[in-house]
Amino acid sequence: MPLFSFEGKSPQVHPEAWIAPTATLVGDVVVEAGASVWYGAVIRADFGRIVVGEGANIQDNAVLHVGGNGCTVGRGATVGHLCLVHDCEIGEYAIVGNGSTVLDGSKVGARAMVAAGSTVTPESEVPPEVMAMGSPAKRLIPLTDGARAWVDTNPVLYQELARRHAAGIEEV
Repeated sequence: MPLFSFEGKSPQVHPEAWIAPTATLVGDVVVEAGASVWYGAVIRADFGRIVVGEGANIQDNAVLHVGGNGCTVGRGATVGHLCLVHDCEIGEYAIVGNGSTVLDGSKVGARAMVAAGSTVTPESEVPPEVMAMGSPAKRLIPLTDGARAWVDTNPVLYQELARRHAAGIEEV
């Protein structure tokens, strides 16, 4: 797993976290217990700290970067495939859907969902337990039953999948 120190700050990965062998972590990154960072993801913390909370998952080819505010992905949260999360806060058990962008100073509330392909603009707030849609993400609706099911089940699904990958991948 490519881990790189930057100006004396090195990634800190809990022994119970899983980092895919092709993920890249640079600088002041903290990955807590049970979290997973998937193939091709890049987490670059050169301007401040990025914390990936306990049991959270950063999926394939996502990019997390930080400015002066710091960046936090809360416990059990999901950052989907191909997302850009920049200098913002993702709440506990929130889901940032595939291909979405969450920008500087934004806050995605606990158990909220950013629909796939959406853009949360700078300094925006997505309240807890709603779905934000669009680019910019302005349409806010209560979570549907299907969305609520994803919020409820996705953390455990990815924690188990990370254990399977840790035990079962093999370079060929």
